[in-house]
Amino acid sequence: MALHQHRQSGMSFAGWRKTTSATASGTAADELTLPLVVTRLAAGTRLLTAFTFLWAFGDKAFGWGYATQAGKGWIDGGSPTKGFLSHAAAGPLQETFHAWAGTAWADWTFMLGLLGIGVALASGVTLRIAAAGGTVMMALMWAAEWPPARHLSDGHLSMSTNPLVDYHALYSALLVMLAVVAAGRTWGLGALWQTLPFVRRHRWLL
Repeated sequence: MALHQHRQSGMSFAGWRKTTSATASGTAADELTLPLVVTRLAAGTRLLTAFTFLWAFGDKAFGWGYATQAGKGWIDGGSPTKGFLSHAAAGPLQETFHAWAGTAWADWTFMLGLLGIGVALASGVTLRIAAAGGTVMMALMWAAEWPPARHLSDGHLSMSTNPLVDYHALYSALLVMLAVVAAGRTWGLGALWQTLPFVRRHRWLL
């Protein structure tokens, strides 16, 4: 998908246009043309989401004193996954998450995921990879909290606000939407990135 801010001939509906253009290889590819205000709104949303992931990485890595206490960051020897996963108290995977909690591979995977998704969103490149990786991460975090449960394993109320759709599902949908509309082309490096020869040959890198 690509974003353009100029007018082209094609099918139109309420300011949205779907056009067909030729790629570098000569094959036809559909492009989504959005109004300027929509592209800027998508770009702004992308940058805000990038800040969310990068802040989470920084706080857990360096212990900025918000979600992670000072002196207990990853760089100080703390584990960014132990607290969350060891407290999984509902759902069919709670024992699995307990086993993963605090392991080196889980810490590295989680932190590199936060950083990679944040950098991809901030730069506007590889948004499809960020959407896929972010969806997997959000799905695992959703499973660890298990919103469908009314009660935790100790019998207490789970205090779940919605049994199916919570902020993890919303983040996943947001990441997919940003990739679909190619939000990195505005206020990002997406337009330049997609012109690179190896990206033209491997469209999943968009």
